[in-house]
Amino acid sequence: MILLKSTAEIDAMDQANRLVHRALVHVREAAAPGVTTWDLDQKAEALIRSEGGIPAFKGYRGFPGTLCISINDVIVHGIPSRSVRLREGDLVSVDCGTVMDGFFGDAAISFGVGRVSEEVRRLMETTQKCLEDAVSEVRPNNRLGDVGAAVQRRAESAGYGVVRDFVGHGIGRSLHEDPQVPNYGVAGRGQVMKPGLVIAIEPMITAGSWRVKVDDDGWTARTEDGRIAAHFEFSVAVTENGARVLGVEE
Repeated sequence: MILLKSTAEIDAMDQANRLVHRALVHVREAAAPGVTTWDLDQKAEALIRSEGGIPAFKGYRGFPGTLCISINDVIVHGIPSRSVRLREGDLVSVDCGTVMDGFFGDAAISFGVGRVSEEVRRLMETTQKCLEDAVSEVRPNNRLGDVGAAVQRRAESAGYGVVRDFVGHGIGRSLHEDPQVPNYGVAGRGQVMKPGLVIAIEPMITAGSWRVKVDDDGWTARTEDGRIAAHFEFSVAVTENGARVLGVEE
């Protein structure tokens, strides 16, 4: 069932997402060769708790971290580890969620460590543009197929793969709510968007095949062909005037 939110509820979600974005910026600034993903996770958790938030991912279905930190061929759900150190040229995707006053925030960014290759730069840039294209389709009476088609069109025209195994989702008082928000689809199809709908849009784009394999830990999702992947995400509210990207200064 799709739960539409009031303006007051969307404002509360905006605060949760502002904390998410502060944590993501904090982590990106701390990332450097030699830093462990565990270090980054601890920094994010400390910031979130210091500002009155709760890490949304920690303990969710048994996930052990505050952040999902996914490097190079890992698409999503990378587990923070004391034994994984960042290296020059890595492509790092960080997904973060918070809870504040009973409402969830969720966003993700990808960034490079030090100097990165042209392949990494181009994939990150295209994935971010996929998200921007998707957000531009968020308005009353458009359909979720318009959102997915926008991502797919941008990614595939650049020669990239669009992950099918993981999709975006509704969000509110739960981290994952209806509806699902695929990063592929047919324009004009799918659920009609109405004011009050809040969705997490999260393109996961690969340099090669879209096919995925999951490590034995049950979480770490990699590209099947070993090519790099990037991931960007916003939580977005549908308003009478179009899209409101939560947690981002207007």
